[in-house]
Amino acid sequence: MGYDTRTAYIGMCMVLIQVLSCYYVQTCSWPVLILAAYVWGGTINHSLSLAMHEISHNLAFGHSKPMWNRIVGMIVNLPIGLPASISFKKYHLEHHKYQGDEFIDTDIPTDLEGRLFFNTGMKIIWVFLQPLFYALRPMVVRPKAVEQLEVANLIVQFLFDYAIYHFIGGKALCYLLIGTILALGMHPLAGHFISEHYMFNVGYETYSYYGCLNMLAWNVGYHNEHHDFPNIPGSRLPEVRKMAPEFYNDLPHHTSWVKVIYDFVMDPSIGPYARIKRENKEKKLKQLAEKQQQSDQNKIENNKKLN
Repeated sequence: MGYDTRTAYIGMCMVLIQVLSCYYVQTCSWPVLILAAYVWGGTINHSLSLAMHEISHNLAFGHSKPMWNRIVGMIVNLPIGLPASISFKKYHLEHHKYQGDEFIDTDIPTDLEGRLFFNTGMKIIWVFLQPLFYALRPMVVRPKAVEQLEVANLIVQFLFDYAIYHFIGGKALCYLLIGTILALGMHPLAGHFISEHYMFNVGYETYSYYGCLNMLAWNVGYHNEHHDFPNIPGSRLPEVRKMAPEFYNDLPHHTSWVKVIYDFVMDPSIGPYARIKRENKEKKLKQLAEKQQQSDQNKIENNKKLN
């Protein structure tokens, strides 16, 4: 299992790169700023969001130092512009424990998403709006009480955003926010959102991606390996595949996140509904209990009639 402290140090270096980039874009025209936000800043911000994913599993400093992981998570969150690190952890670990659960796994699109975004044009819009759905879906599907660390995450993020605006300028803050929104939507790295669990092959729930973009994505593409061993840092997941080729090499997998997005948009058989969804266990047990109760009641009534 273990952890990899390089996640923290590389992530903080990327934060510094984004802060320095803010000084540069402040003097750029808006078209150049938006292009830079998509190609450069957005790529870095998306990579930082995946660093947050690593850190949510305590893979920066290990399970013995949870607060160190939370603090670094808030730091790498900074250039993203919106507080997400603590809330992401709260919901993401449930995705691993209850994958596909109709009520608990907020990674699954809602029924409304499935009904609205069903054809090529609407699916293009859905891909662009992925950041919005990922941010709002948990609050709608499975709202939870706000934790103290979430408040701390919000305050730290607000202070950072204000500092960027006050000391560098409004354009710099826009550069960070625009980059986040664009890079989490129709962007090559964002193909991982779709490639991981959308059912491109009937009956297969999770897919790995073995391509060069893993270098920017902390090897999140090794997704079957990650779900099998969530406590192994991304830097070591390729070793897992090498050690157990009989378990991974013959599974359906992706080699291009760009192609994943294209196939998702163009293939009429794939859409937000193309997910394996499981009935909630508590709901199922409740239904069985109600069914048993009704059966017992019927038996009592029948006995009364016979007597």
